[in-house]
Amino acid sequence: MDVLLPALGNVLTPMALLTLFLGTLAGMTIGSLPGLSSTMGVALCIPITFNMPPDLALMLLGAVYVSSVYGGSVTAILLRTPGTDASIATALDGYPLAAAGRGGEALGMATLASLFGGLFSVVVLIAIAPPLSTVALAFGPQEYTVLAIFGLVTIVGVASDRPLKGVLSAAVGLVLACVGLDTFTGMQRFTFGHSELFEGVPLLPVLIGLFSVSQAFNLCVPEGGGVLAGKGQQLKGRRLPLWHDIRRSLRTLLRSSVIGSVVGILPGAGTSIASFISYSEARRHSPTPERFGKGELEGVAASESANNAVTGGTLIPTLTLGIPGNAVTAVFVGGLTIHGMIPGPSLFTQHAETTYTLILSLFLANILFAVLGLWLCRYLVVVTKVPGAVLGPMILVFSVIGTYALRNEVFDVWLAVAFGVVGFFMERWRYPAAPLVIALILGPILEVNFRRSMQISHWDLTTFFTRPLSLTLCLLVVLALAYPLWNQWRRRHSSVQH
Repeated sequence: MDVLLPALGNVLTPMALLTLFLGTLAGMTIGSLPGLSSTMGVALCIPITFNMPPDLALMLLGAVYVSSVYGGSVTAILLRTPGTDASIATALDGYPLAAAGRGGEALGMATLASLFGGLFSVVVLIAIAPPLSTVALAFGPQEYTVLAIFGLVTIVGVASDRPLKGVLSAAVGLVLACVGLDTFTGMQRFTFGHSELFEGVPLLPVLIGLFSVSQAFNLCVPEGGGVLAGKGQQLKGRRLPLWHDIRRSLRTLLRSSVIGSVVGILPGAGTSIASFISYSEARRHSPTPERFGKGELEGVAASESANNAVTGGTLIPTLTLGIPGNAVTAVFVGGLTIHGMIPGPSLFTQHAETTYTLILSLFLANILFAVLGLWLCRYLVVVTKVPGAVLGPMILVFSVIGTYALRNEVFDVWLAVAFGVVGFFMERWRYPAAPLVIALILGPILEVNFRRSMQISHWDLTTFFTRPLSLTLCLLVVLALAYPLWNQWRRRHSSVQH
């Protein structure tokens, strides 16, 4: 309570409420634009936070994150064009409902489900994060080494449906993590004489390049941008579903929120995975599974409560262990470090008030997007009519300004443009960008702690198996490696039988 009360006071100040309002509105707008992701929204907002106090900066990033996940449901339901990959499953039942003149009910159910899932995940975050951060205090170099390996293994194995391309992307990230001065010897590595690289490849230009500049290039390409085809369905009918429909969806809301929170905690598993798992489970438990895919409100509830529950879950390993769970939280780590806050146990000790201010602000952000969603959803559809040829250059301008503002280095701008080109072709060739970014973050953690472990143990590799915590994490790494192989074998075995 010594921390929660001051944090609550920080959240309820006029400036904090204004920040939450603007962040929620921006996130909903970004989420409703097809092709623009939550990751890009958070990355674009980081430069805005440079001169802001840490608590307001994190509140802005958190509000953009949670509201952008919800924003994708608007176009998924009315235009059958998910604003983000989190809302792909929502379109399966949302659009048929809109086509049948029940678009208002579908959006109302999506809003209520998103609110339920978001608030549920924040409660889980408050309940799990503090004790987990206490356990993290017992971590030594050996534990952090294995933990970094675990993060790399899971993000490559789960986040990509093409494991080999995921591995190659992560390998590039690890190579980039080696750039800069060696922390043990002080020797230059891969800097090519550029003093701007002495501290390593700066994270912000990489993030903005891969997720913002690349998308700006994509929008400017004729087949990548342009006005969305068709006008979609107009918002008609009730604003909220009937109480009967809400009541019969309560079990689905609770089950999907649990699934979303658990999936969010697992590094590498994202919102789209959670929404499809929850949608499948809702259909399996439904007495009328044949109605799914044809306009079932329970299907909308399952998808939206799950993908919004992921938001709080992904912040648990990010804040307590410093291991980003997905690309969005990898960008979030960049926002934390810019303000001198290193993810890990120190966030709940040295920066406890700021951390709890962020967590409590997520409650208000979820309530805000629900209120604004019911009020503004019909107007958000207009945003999707903005031509890509107009939107792309605007994103590019903001990206350049934001990149330059960090260190006032033109080198960073060219770096962002270079990574924008790389990200453009990675998307074209189906190489996932998330493993690269997370490997770039985890690379230094892995290197420094591995070398410390070896110095402490005099280069005895068994040191990783003689400590209980380290051994437990090693077993988790083995399971993470074995699960995709076992899953692949099971699918082949079942196909042979059939």
